[in-house]
Parts: sequence; structure tokens; C-alpha cells
Amino acid sequence: MLKTLMASIREYKRAAIATPIIVTGEVVMEVAIPFVTAQLINAIQLGAGLAQLLPYAGVLVCMALASLAFGIGAGLTCSQASCGFAKNLRHDVFAAVQTFSFANIDQFSSSSLVTRLTTDITNVQLAYMMVIRTAVRCPLLLISSIVMAFIMAGPMATVFVIVVPLLGFGLYKVVRTVHPIFRSVFHKYDALNESIEENVTGMRDVKSYVRQDFEKRKFSRAAQDVCRDFTRAEKILALNTPMMNFAVYTVFVVVIQFGSYLIISSRGTLLNVGQFSALTTYGFMILMALMMVSMVFAMIVMAQESAERIVEVIETEPTIKDPANPVTEMKDGSIDFDHVTFNYSEKAEHRALAEIDLHIKSGETLGIMGGTGSAKTSLVNLISRLYDVTEGSVKVGGVDVRDYDLEFLRNNVAVVLQKNVLFSGTIKENLRWGDPNATYDELVEVCKLAQADEFIQTFPQKYDTYIEQGGTNVSGGQKQRLCIARALLKHPKVLILDDSTSAVDTKTDALIREGLASYLPETTKIIIAQRTSSVEHADRILVLDNGHIAGLGTHAELMQTCDIYRDTYESQNRTGEEDEVAAAAADATTAPAADDMSANDASTETVTAAEASATMEGGAAHE
Repeated sequence: MLKTLMASIREYKRAAIATPIIVTGEVVMEVAIPFVTAQLINAIQLGAGLAQLLPYAGVLVCMALASLAFGIGAGLTCSQASCGFAKNLRHDVFAAVQTFSFANIDQFSSSSLVTRLTTDITNVQLAYMMVIRTAVRCPLLLISSIVMAFIMAGPMATVFVIVVPLLGFGLYKVVRTVHPIFRSVFHKYDALNESIEENVTGMRDVKSYVRQDFEKRKFSRAAQDVCRDFTRAEKILALNTPMMNFAVYTVFVVVIQFGSYLIISSRGTLLNVGQFSALTTYGFMILMALMMVSMVFAMIVMAQESAERIVEVIETEPTIKDPANPVTEMKDGSIDFDHVTFNYSEKAEHRALAEIDLHIKSGETLGIMGGTGSAKTSLVNLISRLYDVTEGSVKVGGVDVRDYDLEFLRNNVAVVLQKNVLFSGTIKENLRWGDPNATYDELVEVCKLAQADEFIQTFPQKYDTYIEQGGTNVSGGQKQRLCIARALLKHPKVLILDDSTSAVDTKTDALIREGLASYLPETTKIIIAQRTSSVEHADRILVLDNGHIAGLGTHAELMQTCDIYRDTYESQNRTGEEDEVAAAAADATTAPAADDMSANDASTETVTAAEASATMEGGAAHE
């Protein structure tokens, strides 16, 4: 573990080495000051004049200034080394996460990774800072003070030798008790952060369902759990202070009692005032060093679990790696699944995909349909090697995907995932994930093809509009179209749309498909969809059911041969047919009424005509 962590020191190695050296100088000065002070006290006791005392004063001032300079220097190099170490460690952990496959990411929750990159690294940084400075200073100060105490007071210093092992044993018992508590508390930290992340991410749903009180109680329970464990640990660690204080006061009582007795009884022959002064000072240094050692131990105990969690991430081997001699050429976008079986883990009892034999021609448009959990996404994840097959092989351009350079493969197999993600930044910056060197005209072109340009032009800042984290200031359909445009900029050999038009209307969906056909005629296009209208014009349609191929063919063929596809198509189009039947029924119902109205109108007109005729006749007779 230490070897792994030390690899992150790198360019801060000089500062890390310089700190203990400078601290050694500081300790030497601090230990020498009481010795010179004792000589000064003895000189004063013997009646030395000012001229004789000035050299002692000058030496003490120089030593104090040197100690101050060493302390400042150690503080500067220590902060530089520890902060630099933490920076490198964060970089190394983050870089390790970037190499993870989906299988690796499944081992760690996102909240746990955040905790490791923040709280855990901060703990390790503090421990490292104490190790290179305090953990060097305290043992040196402890040993030097004991040696000087024996030089100055002889057998009287034995009391310090007795108390040190006793305190050491007490520290060991405290450390051994506290470590398991810290081990469990960091897992609860992960749960706490997960609760925060889940709540913030789903804030709209929380407010929509008026679940704020429930979420508050849930968070409060998690926070209380962490608080309870930390309180337990801190209570045990707090025993250090009374234990140290008891030792300090006991030792000083013994030293003062016997020291005073020796000075008085021997009239300064066995122990003089200067020696006694130095002894008490060294005793104070010894006990303060022990106190600092206890603090270092407490910090190291807390950091040990953090360090193990950090090293766990760094040492996790990616399940997907570049081959020894990677292929960096792809002749076309043909795709071949040869007897493919896939499990998400070795322990999984259920196979996500079983015996998949599928051959897609370059430039072909393949639609994929199937119910929830039918392994549609699992199938396409194998093409860009987000997971590796368990059995069989997947080939793109006639080459096994495991033989390609990963970066090259994923640049040529563009995927618009089911969960579209936009990152904080402008629309331009998000689009240029597809091609960092894309010109403004190219951005506009792909956005027009993805039917995104129209709504972008309505924004005041247009392509410079800032997208909030997660794309929260654009709608689901707008987000999908921006992600499609981003993928088009890669000019891939294979384009996979994983249900990525589900939030757009059927008209826009059709326009996007037309744009893809015209813009990327030679690109193999795989469209996963829930709507049959999104795939019925594809060259072929693949129907999956529980990880198996349930049907493969054109729309017309599947309507004849595949019950799942036919039932899906009929259920989705039944609404339109029922509307037509209902309209016809309504017309039939209103038709007799209309006829009656016509008949009544006709009879009314007949009566009116008769009345008019009679009136005319009556008028003629009267005349």
C-alpha cells in the first residue's frame, strides 16, 4: 500500500526529503537551548557579571532564531510536499477511473468514488503531512530529550524511561480499538454521499411527488449513523488526552518532589538548580512529544482505511485493455457476431446474451427491437467494447474488437447512449466532444441533420448558449438531438443510436433518419427503438427476446414470421385504427339525425310552400 501511495510523490520528492532534514535541525536547536539555559542559570548562581552572561544570551538568541528559521522552512517544505502529493494522488485515482471498463465501474458506486477522491485523499494528505514532519520531529525530540535528561540529571531521568512504554502500550490499545470503527464509518460515508447525489440528481421528482420530508428523514438517518460511529471513535481517541495529562502531572510531581529534595539535601552537589531546570524542560519536551505521537497515531489510524480505499481504486486492473499490438485500421463498418454469449460477471447465473449469430453488412441500417430486459443495449455495448464477450467474438471490419486500439475503435464506433449526457459548457463545447477541431459550419451542418439547429437558433446566445450540468436547462428531446449531432461529427464507420430518439416526435424522428441516410450513406447504422415506426424502414430488423434472437428480417417478413414484432406493431398502430372506427361510428350515428333534420326541413319547406300557395290563392279570390 505504501509503495503504491509513494509513487504519487514524484516531483515533490525533494520537498519530502528536505522536510525531515530541516526538522532535525529544529530539534537539535530545541534540545540544545535548555542545556545552554542551565549553564546560564549556574553562572548567575555563581555571581557572574553582565559581561560573562552576554555570550550565553547571544548563543540563546542565535539558537532561538535558528530554531524559528528551521521551523518556518519545515512548514514551507512540508506544505509543498503534502499538497503536491495530494494533487498527484487525486490525478492518479481519477486517471485510474478513466481506464475502467463498465465492469470495473460496476464494482464502485459513483458516490464511493467521489468520497475517495475528496474525503479519503484529504485524510491521507493530513497523515502524510504529519508523517514527514511531526512523526519525524516527535521521536527525535523524545530520544534526544531522554538522552539530554540523563546527561543533565543522571538517574532522575529514569522516570521518563518508565512512563514512555506505558503510554506506548496505551496508544496501541486505543489504535487497535478504533481502527475497525473507522473501517465501517467510511462505508457509511459512501451511503451518505449517495443519498445526497441521488437527491440532488432527482430533485425535480422529489419536488413533484412532494417527498422532501421523506428525503430529509432518510438523509438524517444516514448522517446520524455516521455521527454515531465517529462519536464512538472520537470518545476512544479522546482517552489519549487524559492519559497523557495523567502521565505528565505524575512525572512532574515525581521530578519536582525528588529534584527539590536532592537540591536541598545535597546543597547542589548531586543536582543543582540549572540541572533541575533543564530536567523539567526536557521532561516537558518528552511528554509533549508523546502527546504529539498520540495525535499522529490517531491521524494515521483514520488515514489507514482511507489509504486502503484509495489504493483499491489505483490497483484495480481494468478488465478491458489495449492489446500488445493494436490494430489501427478499419476497412469498413461490417459487424459480425459469431456464437456470442455474454455474462455481466463470472458469478452471474443468468446469461445476458446467448448464442448470438448476426452478420451486418457495411452501410446497412439495422433496427433492433425487443421488450425491456431483452439485452438490446448489452448487444451494442459489445461492438464498442464497453464490455468483452464471455464466449465467441465480435468483429468490426473483419477484425475482432479485442484486437483494436481502444481509442481508435471507439472513435470509429460512435454511440449515442440511452441516457444522454451533456456536460457543463456551451453548446459548441459539447458538440466538439465529437471532433475537437470541428469548424462552426460543421457544427451547424450536423445540428441541421439532427434537427437541433432550429431550436438552437431560438436561444439568445445560439451556439454559445451555456448548458448546465447534466443538460438541465434543455428538454429531453433537445438533449437527444444535441447528442446525435455530437456523434455525427466523428464521421464513424458504425453509428449506434440506443433508443436516442424516444423523446422526439415521429415527424422529427423521420427527419433525423433521413438526415443520417444522406449524410452517412456508407456508415453502418444500428437503431434501437421502442417504436416500430423508427425501424420499419430499416434494411433489416432484429428482434431480441430474453437475450436470444427471436426474429430477423425486413418489416414485411417479420410481420409474417415473428409474433413478437407483429404484436408490437399492431398494438402501437391499433390506436389509429380505433380512432378511424370511432369516427366512422360517429358518422353513422349522426347520419339518421341529419336525415331526420333534412326530412323535417323538407316538410317544413313543403308546408311553407303550401301556406304560401294558399295565401296567394286567397289573395287572388279576395281581389
